[in-house]
Amino acid sequence: MVETTLSGASHHILTNDYASEWMGIEVLKIDDGHATIRMHLRQEMLNGFGMAHGGMIFAFADTAFALACNPANPTPKQAANITVASGVDINFIKPAFQGQVITAVANRRASTGRSGLYDIQIYALTPSPDAESDAEPGELIAEFRGRSRTISKK
Repeated sequence: MVETTLSGASHHILTNDYASEWMGIEVLKIDDGHATIRMHLRQEMLNGFGMAHGGMIFAFADTAFALACNPANPTPKQAANITVASGVDINFIKPAFQGQVITAVANRRASTGRSGLYDIQIYALTPSPDAESDAEPGELIAEFRGRSRTISKK
């Protein structure tokens, strides 16, 4: 598998991330402590009510979290470690539906020692024929807060 990329943005942790590949996640932006990603909601991502399955929204936000926690181009010292979730909370605000494009925006809020705190907002937008009007991410559908821990890579 190749790295998931868009507009030159990429991250090495996606190299063998088959879940993110299946979900069709596109990386829009990567910075230290920040990631923005998007994906299109497909039929197989829906629950029995015809809306996005909560697990799909959670997995999508979790990918943004991981990308924000881990440097895209680690130094040799950073490469000896990985940053993983130690706990997360998610609040679902509105449903999302097939055909919508969802965007996750992850930002580090605090870090000290080996621990960090990240907020991820998830938005949904129904694509329009006028692509320029889709510059905004859409309506807020969920808020995800992740607590991270940096550990030795094994």
